[in-house]
Amino acid sequence: MRWLRYFIIYSFAGFLLEVAFARAIRHPKRDRKCLLLLPLCPVYGLGACLILWLAPLVKSPLWAALAGGLAATGAELVMGAFYRFALGVEFWDYSNMPGSLGGLVCPVFSLCWTALSLALVYLVHPPVAALAARIPAWLGPPALIVLAADILVSCAALRRTGTTDVLRWYAPE
Repeated sequence: MRWLRYFIIYSFAGFLLEVAFARAIRHPKRDRKCLLLLPLCPVYGLGACLILWLAPLVKSPLWAALAGGLAATGAELVMGAFYRFALGVEFWDYSNMPGSLGGLVCPVFSLCWTALSLALVYLVHPPVAALAARIPAWLGPPALIVLAADILVSCAALRRTGTTDVLRWYAPE
């Protein structure tokens, strides 16, 4: 259940990061969540869990950064392909960025994920792990059920409508 806690925490942190980024660039789509009910971006949870899983296998910050950047880019590629090909929607499109791979990943954001992976492993995760350890174990199964239900309903809604607008919690302006 430890990894479920990390997945949820970092998916929520990713949602907050996306909202802040959307506000900073004044993007019209300000919600940035990927699920119908929960304010989560699962690509961040997956990426963070992969980075944290790899971190003990590498011995230096340089290798941790490189492995983390590759893991996060891989998570972004896999999730982006899933959204595009299985659900028929796109949450991001890097096709206008240099070096883009099908609009799903690009070197500029891969460098961002590399830097963020260092911060995650050495600065962010130690206090988050301590916080996650304080979450009662009995919350794990209900959290998993709610998360799984939201993922299933969200995937069905995205596939049915073909647009991420179905996830909006506010009325468009």
